[in-house]
This record gives sequence, C-alpha cells and structure tokens, in this order.
Amino acid sequence: MYPVVLAIHNIVRWVVLILGIIVVVRGLLGWFGKREWSTLDRKLGVYFTSAIDVQLLVGLLLYFFLSDKTKAVFQDFGAVMSNDGLRFFAIEHAVIMLLAVVFAHLGGVYSKRASASKDKFRMAAIWYGLALIAVLLGMPWMNPLLPGL
Repeated sequence: MYPVVLAIHNIVRWVVLILGIIVVVRGLLGWFGKREWSTLDRKLGVYFTSAIDVQLLVGLLLYFFLSDKTKAVFQDFGAVMSNDGLRFFAIEHAVIMLLAVVFAHLGGVYSKRASASKDKFRMAAIWYGLALIAVLLGMPWMNPLLPGL
C-alpha cells in the first residue's frame, strides 16, 4: 500500500505545483494589470487550495501510518535529528508543507474578503505566492521527480 499512496502523493505534488504557478501568475497579472477579478480566478484559487488539502491528507497518511522514514521519529527522535535525510522528512518537509497549506488558505480568505479587484489579485498573489515558495522549498528534490519512470 505504501508505494501506491506515495505515487499518489507524487502525482498530486505536480498538480499543486502547476496550479500554484497558475494562481500566482494570474494574481500578479491582475494586480499589476487592469483586469477584473473573475469567477475563474476564484475557482482556480479553490482548486489550488483543494489540491494542497488533498496533498496534506495523503501526506498525513504517509507520515503517521505508512512511512518507515517517519515511524523512526516516534522510536528515536535523537537519531532522526542527527540524520539529514530522516530529519528532512520527519520535521522540515512536514512543517514547511503545513505552512504552505496555511498560506494557501489565507490566500483564499483574504482574496475573497477584499472588495476591489486589484486588492483581490494582490492578496492572491502574495498569499498564494508564499504557499508556492513554501511548496518549492519543502519538495524533496533529492528524490526522483517521476519515480518509476
């Protein structure tokens, strides 16, 4: 079951990354351009936030139930902290990605609350941008980008 869930986690990361780039670019173009906030802008933000939520749920399943890497945290925390690879997955990846989820949700909330289109785009660009940066920083670039190929 672990390889299947890990493959799903890998596929969804690309969906999150692509949607993140789209919402940030649209946010920047709207902020610095003269566009009106549209239903598509709102929906893309919802899709991005939903994808990152799915990624979080799959990640939590891996973290707490399936991954041997993170099971070590609960057995010998000191040993995990002294191993760069284990520490990345057990602490750094988890914390950074949790921040990405929070930033994505803030992007949705603040862009929805803003009244003017320019403000909606600004909030989307800033908060979705922070979420995208966190995703990029927290991705395990040392692993194959497309495992199994």
